[in-house]
Amino acid sequence: MSEGHHHAREKSPSELRTMALEALLVERGLISTDAVDAVVELFQNEIGPRRGARMVARAWVDPAYRKRLLADGTAAAAEMGYGGAEGERLVCVANTPDTHNAIVCTLCSCYPWPVLGVPPVWYKSPPYRARMVREPRAVLREFGLELPDTTAIRIWDSSAEVRYIVLPMRPDGTEHLDEEGLADLVTRDCMVGVAVPHVTEGVAA
Repeated sequence: MSEGHHHAREKSPSELRTMALEALLVERGLISTDAVDAVVELFQNEIGPRRGARMVARAWVDPAYRKRLLADGTAAAAEMGYGGAEGERLVCVANTPDTHNAIVCTLCSCYPWPVLGVPPVWYKSPPYRARMVREPRAVLREFGLELPDTTAIRIWDSSAEVRYIVLPMRPDGTEHLDEEGLADLVTRDCMVGVAVPHVTEGVAA
């Protein structure tokens, strides 16, 4: 293990500032730890991933935007008003019938915060980080995603320099849905590559 790897789990200056601010606000009685947890939960599962979902839906309905997204993810995100720290260089990779993409950060937990929100606990866990590279098909199966043997799996390793987002394939049976309806089908896990969008019962009716 190289010298740099020993420091991979040290907290960044922005993380340390956030922790200090939270501690101060809680100590002064301005917010509760429950309130902090609720905000984190909201940003992790709703607000953050909803941004990426809107980008995916736009790419599904607008071929020109799809082209721009795949050419320059950062600029395509900025078009929709998304950007900032942890998303300075965003690369979008598209799933195809022959290739499935998934994202990992083998050194720590680099993640495209502006378009996916707060990284989930499992993304930061050492088993996911190690096994996703070594045995991706088995890991995806544990997430409930069974891919055909004929589908190649490509793993993208995020870093401090570049973050990735997966553009999943548009599900069949969604021709009647508008952009907002399509965005509802796209979850955070779809954009990390551990799931694919599905038409839920009742949506396709």
